[in-house]
Amino acid sequence: MPVGFKSRPIGPLALVLLAGLWLSACAPQASVSGYEQLNDEIREELQLVGLGVGDVFSVSVYGEKELSGEHQISPEGTVDVPLIGRVEVQGKTPSEIARVLEERFLAGYLKAPYVSVYVKQYNSKKIFVLGMVRKPGTFPLTAGMNVVEAVTMAGGFTETANANFVVVTRKQDGQEVRIPVPVEKISKGLAANLDLKAGDIVFVPDRLL
Repeated sequence: MPVGFKSRPIGPLALVLLAGLWLSACAPQASVSGYEQLNDEIREELQLVGLGVGDVFSVSVYGEKELSGEHQISPEGTVDVPLIGRVEVQGKTPSEIARVLEERFLAGYLKAPYVSVYVKQYNSKKIFVLGMVRKPGTFPLTAGMNVVEAVTMAGGFTETANANFVVVTRKQDGQEVRIPVPVEKISKGLAANLDLKAGDIVFVPDRLL
């Protein structure tokens, strides 16, 4: 006679555990390609941000190695560049700085200068709010500023903003760390806010993408 096993009814606690396991298995996971796309979008938008005191950028002059190098913006908002001397750069974007340098080099020094500018460090005490906000840009960091306040300073969300998938990019121990911040839930008291640090990048994605 075969040996049978008597089944037992599943209790409510077991049902909850099984449901949790099923939901976690079915939940969508963040893909590597998704983060790579986010990185590209952030880098593109940072090219539209003006630099400030203490920021470090490199200058590459095509075919002129001795004119290339790194520069840190002085407290006066300037840098000293070989051949052309002191240049006012505070508040200018990397592409604007490149154009200014090309114009200065062209004025009696080089025939057809081609200049590239790459930001190495954002050291000025500011934060960046980019993506689907009404007034993206750079904002001064104040003590205790959080993500919700930063979005408000940037004019609030646009109509297509994905408010529950805001991402804060932060330098930590020499590496970039991504921190998801569900701003819509925060505004409803369903999640904790996040205080910002100097150099943080608040990125609001488009829910239509």
